[in-house]
Amino acid sequence: MAPFVRIEAIKPTPLSLAALGACPCRPFATNALVLTRPLSKFNLGLLLHGPKNVVRMRLSGVPARRRVVAAGARAEQDRVGESDANQEVDKGHQSSPQEETDMETQQKASQLRKRIVFGLGIGFSVGGVVLAGGWVFTVALASAVFAGSREYFELVRSRGIAAGMTPPPRYVSRVCSVICALMPILTLYFGLDVSVTSAAFLVAIALLLQRGNPRFSQLSSTIFGLFYCGYLPCFWVKLRCGLAAPALHTGIGAAWPILLGGQAHWTVGLVAALTSISSIIAADTYAFLGGKAFGRTPLTSISPKKTWEGTVVGLGGCIATSVILSRLFCWPSSLLSAIALGFLNFFGSVFGDLTESMIKRDAGVKDSGSLIPGHGGILDRVDSYIFTGALMYSFVKTILPLYGV
Repeated sequence: MAPFVRIEAIKPTPLSLAALGACPCRPFATNALVLTRPLSKFNLGLLLHGPKNVVRMRLSGVPARRRVVAAGARAEQDRVGESDANQEVDKGHQSSPQEETDMETQQKASQLRKRIVFGLGIGFSVGGVVLAGGWVFTVALASAVFAGSREYFELVRSRGIAAGMTPPPRYVSRVCSVICALMPILTLYFGLDVSVTSAAFLVAIALLLQRGNPRFSQLSSTIFGLFYCGYLPCFWVKLRCGLAAPALHTGIGAAWPILLGGQAHWTVGLVAALTSISSIIAADTYAFLGGKAFGRTPLTSISPKKTWEGTVVGLGGCIATSVILSRLFCWPSSLLSAIALGFLNFFGSVFGDLTESMIKRDAGVKDSGSLIPGHGGILDRVDSYIFTGALMYSFVKTILPLYGV
């Protein structure tokens, strides 16, 4: 039977390549594995601590010393290869920050392109709908109201808001969303008072008939949703379709084709709606550019990205747009009235934007939804218009007749 040597160790000392290739007349390094007796047949069993638990070698016809040296050399080469691989991985990790920066830049550029493309598409679509007026404008507004109310009730049911209150049941949220969508249509044909009264009555019935005990938090969040998503947008219907007096001094109306309604198509409501929408777009654009260029002082903790510098620039852009359009449409005829319209549009848009930001902050989300690529949800796009319609209608209907247009 061939001699058998078994070496067991928990953490054996690795053999260096230099030590294994040293001259036999020189002593090996301390703790090195040395076999001084050449054997013709030699069985070696190693129990190692690591992923390779057992290594067995059967050496026959060659001195054991030479075979052990060869095995150690191969092990040394494996360690060198692993070291080189680790160095390559480290190099990859060192270059990753630059790659991450490039990827972030590409993502921002792609996001900006999406915002521009979809923003232009939405702008032209809204312009055509406002020019059409009537039931086309009302149905389009009702569709936007339905989508916005759905997003609102999803925010109310989110973990951030629902943690401190009892949200309304889902069927109540759906019923309220449908009611909000019907309110602009009811306003067009029956008036705003009828739509609000009917909506409040139906919502109260839906809450009282739910299973379990109705809670006041359910009532408050639902009534605010009815007011925020249904009642306030109805003023855009009253502004665009309710103010049917013709804007006689508008030069564009005189050149408007008869097949499209002629000069009678350009009413006070159409001019006021176009002026308000254009002023809000200018306010948002100038506030964004001004904040990027000069923004230093935060406006409020509700929306940390908004700054006082951007707000001032946005106010100036909104007033300038209102004055320019008043010269173009010849309405309102007074410069002071045009400036007042610019102030109202700007502060209504800022208040609406901050209100929606407060709801999203409590809900713990960045966007109200993902309906519009690059822009978020419908509430993210129309938040500046929610309060502005009511302010514009009240100003045109009540203030302008007192002081002249």
